Amino acid sequence: MDFVRSPEWPVAPLGGLAANSASARYGQPASGPPTPPQHPSSPPPYRPSAAPTATPATATRNGPVVAPPIPVKLLIAGGFGVGKTTTVGAISEIDPLTTEAEMTSAGIGVDDPGTRSAKTTTTVAMDFGCVTIDRSLKLYLFGTPGQNRFGFMWDDLARGALGALVVVDSSRLDDCYPAIDFFERAGLPFVVGVNTFDGRLTHELGAIRWALAVGDHVPLVQFDARDRLSVRDALLVVLDRALDRAVREKGA
Repeated sequence: MDFVRSPEWPVAPLGGLAANSASARYGQPASGPPTPPQHPSSPPPYRPSAAPTATPATATRNGPVVAPPIPVKLLIAGGFGVGKTTTVGAISEIDPLTTEAEMTSAGIGVDDPGTRSAKTTTTVAMDFGCVTIDRSLKLYLFGTPGQNRFGFMWDDLARGALGALVVVDSSRLDDCYPAIDFFERAGLPFVVGVNTFDGRLTHELGAIRWALAVGDHVPLVQFDARDRLSVRDALLVVLDRALDRAVREKGA
């Protein structure tokens, strides 16, 4: 088999320098005879390194030191075909990572994207994107799969998340119940975002809140998953709710 052989370093003369020593390679003269290695009877005690007291900062060319943005993980959840992949793709500052697969005849009667949808693919794992809010904050967005058979992945995707945007299609409210139940049981702050397909809602926001049986402490917003600014506003509501929860828990 192929292998890489170490170079054959010349044998050092008695009392001289080895050819691969620092002094020989970099021209530093040796000061006196070589010191024999010391072999202490016991190793020195372990001393843990001091933990950093602040977030490492990066120096810029202009001079001031700028700390890297704090990463915040948010989930984009909801039923099948409500616009989660579109939401992530509309705002992500990078090419979003998607796991889309073509829908086949095997999904007829199982996956129902709704009568107004021209959806031909489905998310089989997750979507991923990110967006920088400002110099101090960066959002990492994880879109969950919508079908019930992929529900086992939600626990893993929710680990470490600070909040969630539950995307809702007002014409298919039944599809969002599992997502709302999941975050209520997990105790994770969430916001209900009603996606406006074709720029209109099937029901008013007040009727949707009543149908979903969510309290007034849960924000309910209307947004367009195709519009970057509209998605940004919805995510800022999620971020505000997550930060409010974190502040209250810290003060408790």
